[in-house]
Amino acid sequence: MRLSVTVTVKATKPSSLVTWIRYSSAASSPIVSLNPCGRLQQTLAGSVEVKGKSLHSGKFSTVKLIPEIAGAGRYFEFRSSFIPASIEFAQESPLCTTLLKDELKIRTVEHLLSALEAKGVDNCRIQIESESSDDREVEVPIFDGSAKEWVNAIQGVGLKVAQNHVGESVEKMVAHVNKPVYVCKNDSFVAAFPALETRITCGIDFPQVPAIGCQWFSWRPIHESSFARDIAPSRTFCVYEEVERMREAGLIKGGSLDNAIVCSAEHGWMNPPLQFENEACRHKILDLIGDLSLVARGGNGGLPVAHIIAFKAGHALHTDLARHLTID
Repeated sequence: MRLSVTVTVKATKPSSLVTWIRYSSAASSPIVSLNPCGRLQQTLAGSVEVKGKSLHSGKFSTVKLIPEIAGAGRYFEFRSSFIPASIEFAQESPLCTTLLKDELKIRTVEHLLSALEAKGVDNCRIQIESESSDDREVEVPIFDGSAKEWVNAIQGVGLKVAQNHVGESVEKMVAHVNKPVYVCKNDSFVAAFPALETRITCGIDFPQVPAIGCQWFSWRPIHESSFARDIAPSRTFCVYEEVERMREAGLIKGGSLDNAIVCSAEHGWMNPPLQFENEACRHKILDLIGDLSLVARGGNGGLPVAHIIAFKAGHALHTDLARHLTID
């Protein structure tokens, strides 16, 4: 039985949706509250190391995932500095999500963080090294453009209940959205609505590329294997006619048909077969989970209990919503 279903409805006009959300958000209750999720914080049962090529810089980097104590949360270690995987350190950057602290940058963190969040790795030290010893920025490997490699690494080492510095387990808390909240730009938006369970509905629209066109997909994590099966294998995608422009901008230096699915406006998909008919739309959900994981603090959950609806959104809108969902 499929745990995820395709949504065939047309997108609501953003202007109408925004008007409704504004009206519904007038109440004085807090947008988000932190509640127990009925589980204990977890970490990895052991360390695992992977190495690969990055998408935008084209350089190789090495990532080691290391267990952490309860309450530590997820954070990167680069050049002996610690950069929390937290929205406070997210920087807007083209075609990826970047963390910045003390002039050190970690780029393209979304696929790794998506896998850690979805698989329940609440506390983790992420050591990352670049191939050049003097680099002030580093990029997470792209692998095949999906999160499958990260899921395999996590599942290979397993999980365990995390304990704090005095040997106690800690209850995991998750944000619950109490009233609608949204961010938008032109006809693109991301909104979060109160719900009894977490659900993500995503829409994309590429009228100039018929093979992609307009797609909608709705997904909810009702089983531990849902992400690994339905979302993680979906690869990043691009439009062939935009490749040269991106390279001129200094992006996708490491891009190839091995780490992205490429679609031509005239000729369709250039490197089939697809993992799913709507793989491009599913990959947007993968990215959104990774970006919203930045809401997490202290080993608590990042992805909120809410119905999140996104249309034509990218990393900038994702992280903007994450800032609205963060509890001070």
